[in-house]
Formats: sequence, structure tokens, C-alpha cells
Amino acid sequence: MAKVTELVRVLAQPIAAENGCGIWDVEYVREAGTWFLRVYLDKEGGVTIDDCEAVSRPLSDALDEADPIEGSYTLEVSSAGIDRVLRHPEHFTAFLGSEVEVRLYRPMEGRKDHVGLLRGYDNGDVTVELPRGAVTFPKKDVAQVRLYVRV
Repeated sequence: MAKVTELVRVLAQPIAAENGCGIWDVEYVREAGTWFLRVYLDKEGGVTIDDCEAVSRPLSDALDEADPIEGSYTLEVSSAGIDRVLRHPEHFTAFLGSEVEVRLYRPMEGRKDHVGLLRGYDNGDVTVELPRGAVTFPKKDVAQVRLYVRV
């Protein structure tokens, strides 16, 4: 049986496309005893609250009809954001050369967070150009990679 996130992505893609958006990611997580189904949108020029609403309403109806999830959950539709999390190989490919923040499970050289230019991605291993040179972080050590936004 397909994962909930895959089933939801299939339902959400045509709805998002009708509204000029794409699906960046889908996650189904439990937080503080409540299940959340989060659909992250992407669109050239940025996602607006109107885009989220335009996708959320018909997606909610489609989910009610298809009923792919047992039990209750909260549906959230939002923008992937400018500091979006990179999870899938296509995310890393799209942002090669961009500045990213790699968060590790355990400190390396005294720090869990490392910021540099994304140089490569290979089966979960992430290569980043840091001031001291290129460093490859093994998949098992990487908690999260997201685009880094300088303020």
C-alpha cells in the first residue's frame, strides 16, 4: 500500500496545478498528540494566502471523498517558504549552488549547524562548500537541510 503522503500528493497535484501551483512536499506528522497533514506549495513568483486557500478547500473535499487517512487530522496548506526544507533529490538538484544550512544530529567541530553553498547530493550525502573547503556530510549525520536566507 502506498504511503499517505504519496496518496495525498497524487490527489493534490491536479488541484494545485489548476491554481497555478506545484506541490513542493507533503508530510504527515504527529505533534503533541495531534496528526497534521501538511501540503507545501511552490509557484514562480511566490505563493500567496489566496493560493493556499484555493488549494485547501478543494483538496479537503477530495480527501473527504477519497478518505485515504484513518482517524482525524488537521490539514494545513502553505507555501514551502524561502527557507524551505530540501528533502528529495529533485530539491537538491534544483538548488545546486545555493546557500544552505545543514543541521546535524550531533555536533561536528563544535557545531550542529553549518552554512555553505550546496555542491552535491548523492543518496542522502550532502556536499557543501564551507570557508575551509568542501565537506560531505553523510546521510546518517544529517537531520535537515534547508535554504539559508541572509537577513
